Amino acid sequence: MKALLEHIGRIVLMVKGGLRRPENSRVYWIEFMAQCNDIGIRSLPIVLIISVFLGMVLTIQTSYQLVSQWIPKTVVGQIVRDSTILELSPTVICIVLAGVVGSKIASELGNMRVSEQIDALEIMGINTKTYLILPKIIAAMIMVPSLIIVSISVSIWGGYVAGMFSNIMTKQQFIQGLTQGFLPYNLFFAMMKAFVFSLIISIIPSYYGYYVEGGALEIGRASTTSVIVSCILILCADYGLSILLL
Repeated sequence: MKALLEHIGRIVLMVKGGLRRPENSRVYWIEFMAQCNDIGIRSLPIVLIISVFLGMVLTIQTSYQLVSQWIPKTVVGQIVRDSTILELSPTVICIVLAGVVGSKIASELGNMRVSEQIDALEIMGINTKTYLILPKIIAAMIMVPSLIIVSISVSIWGGYVAGMFSNIMTKQQFIQGLTQGFLPYNLFFAMMKAFVFSLIISIIPSYYGYYVEGGALEIGRASTTSVIVSCILILCADYGLSILLL
């Protein structure tokens, strides 16, 4: 319990230390755009691949379980839509991003700490928490929800393609299921989850990477630990947000 409180305190102090006015706005803007590219653009291919197959598999498995002839085929479209928006895209994609993006952040900062690059920046009067961590957090807060929006759209499209090519339902039945009983609040819920998960994906790996001690072996351990902790916190946050918002 003492170790947990110590970690929480150091994370809070790290984030607080990063919330300061940048010394040079132009330099920080360049770093922010670089993080947007690393977190968002470079993660886009894996997000697209996973999202397509999530929608396709969900459509096939849902139609397989609807064995009763009294259940209309439009229900498949509704289940694909709601499952994708409420759970699959926000949670599954963010767990993947925790591994892809989180490990990169932890290893990058860990390498800078071990090679004394962070110490050199601090000697030059640069607030390393603001320069190295804040752009990552802000970029994640913008790019992760954007990736989730793309994932939801692509996943639903993948479900549509699977339904058409597998002759599970007609185009009209799938579209009717998508539009029938739609609640805009579900999208708000998905964006809230994406926003909270983006904080976890950016803050936890930054903490483990920034405070790493030792050599290359410790960098690898810090990277692995950051991914494990991020995934656990994402699942816990998923449960907590479901209780609070639903």
